[in-house]
Amino acid sequence: MLVARWLFLRALGLIYLIAFASFGSQVTGLIGARGILPAGDYLQWTAQQNGLRAYWLVPTVFWLNASDAALQLVCIVGAILSAILLIGFAHRLLLLALFVLYLSLVSAGQDFMAFQWDYLLLEAGFLAIFIDAPSNVVVWLFRWLLFRLMFLSGALKLLSGDPTWRQLTALNFHFETQPLPTVIGWYVHQLPQWFHQLSTVMVFAVELVVPFLIFASRPLRIFAAVCFVFLQTLIFLTGNYTFFNLLAVALCLFLLDDTVLRRVVPRRLFARPAEGFGWQDTSLWRRRAVTVVACTVILLSGFELVALFIGRAPEPIGVVLGWLAPLHVVNTYGLFAVMTTERPEIIVEGSNDGQTWVEYEFRYKPGDVRQPPAWAAPHQPRLDWQLWFAALGYATPKPWVLNRLFGSNPSAAFWLSNYEVDPWFVSFMVRLLEGSPDVLALLGRNPFGDSPPRYVRAVLYRYRFTDLAERSADGAWWRREFQGSYLPALSLDGH
Repeated sequence: MLVARWLFLRALGLIYLIAFASFGSQVTGLIGARGILPAGDYLQWTAQQNGLRAYWLVPTVFWLNASDAALQLVCIVGAILSAILLIGFAHRLLLLALFVLYLSLVSAGQDFMAFQWDYLLLEAGFLAIFIDAPSNVVVWLFRWLLFRLMFLSGALKLLSGDPTWRQLTALNFHFETQPLPTVIGWYVHQLPQWFHQLSTVMVFAVELVVPFLIFASRPLRIFAAVCFVFLQTLIFLTGNYTFFNLLAVALCLFLLDDTVLRRVVPRRLFARPAEGFGWQDTSLWRRRAVTVVACTVILLSGFELVALFIGRAPEPIGVVLGWLAPLHVVNTYGLFAVMTTERPEIIVEGSNDGQTWVEYEFRYKPGDVRQPPAWAAPHQPRLDWQLWFAALGYATPKPWVLNRLFGSNPSAAFWLSNYEVDPWFVSFMVRLLEGSPDVLALLGRNPFGDSPPRYVRAVLYRYRFTDLAERSADGAWWRREFQGSYLPALSLDGH
């Protein structure tokens, strides 16, 4: 499996590069000193609440310095190291450095770095540190990761009890209500219901049945790889899911042996791995380290998977999982377990007199109904994504806000569609009033130029795709219906 490993490392380098560059272009606006959720403030609060435990709970190099320059430097260094990995230099110290730097961003990024693909990249990046093991143990760990990713995605859809998945109608809504659809997604949405039902059956087959072929014979593994790549390609074309699809496809490399890859990959790419990595360490301590990692990952992730069906993992396993959680080396996965059937959309507006309101425009999220769905992937506009969650009421409030609002019953917060449980949104609105250039750079167009408005507010609309007839009539891609206020008018002067 030398060719597969070598190609995966190059793919991992590309994905790391995309991730660092994408977040780096937004980092000061999201978590900078004048950003929406300043990392320095977050770390200070965490240290005050937890003492020395804070360094384990939030593992990040930004404990040393959380200035804007430090945030940008980590993204730049991460991108440079990723490029080095991409061109073929794959030393384990390089892979360790990339893992530490990206973990630092995830830990300090708070709401904006809490996506499943961020955790998937960390788990894959952690396993890649041990990819030079002379045995195929790490190859099987990557296959196990791919199995969990795909199987959990299907299992959670059924276990959630969501009626749209059980009635095979989920894809009637998905293309319209997903976070950032593409133009292709608009056209697929117009297809007849029988097509969407058949597609839903296909999704269940690929996510629930095909994953077991990962552990089957060589021809069946190849078939599984083809199915997974086909599904990820369709997802990539119809929705903007950042680097997730690329990473899922890269994991499929471990289902293909060198014989297959030599037939499809240019010879110059596998000339070096054909001679071996050249940096394999066959020492006893190295073999023992790989064995410990393999046993730990399989044990913890296996119990975590079983807990999905029985309710919870055994107490000792749960303790270990909780202890390791800040490192994100073992995670659970599963997108769209509950399908959204409507699309509420937050529209942010500003005014200088409190009477005439003008909309702020975002680069990727729906706003102007005549603007076609934008293409963003593999870049992730993280503010646009968080606005989708906020509109649905999937709040991810900070612990101190939960304690203040809900006392000993924080679970009550998670289904409230209210700005009070999305404190980042209020901070975002305040930054607009302040005219923060870092935050304004996250938007598509600022209608107020260099002078921020006196008031800002947020209103809620319900959006839906137009059909073919409506699109032909007036050129609009969306229809929208006013729902009410999301955040009342704010002003820095208190009026």
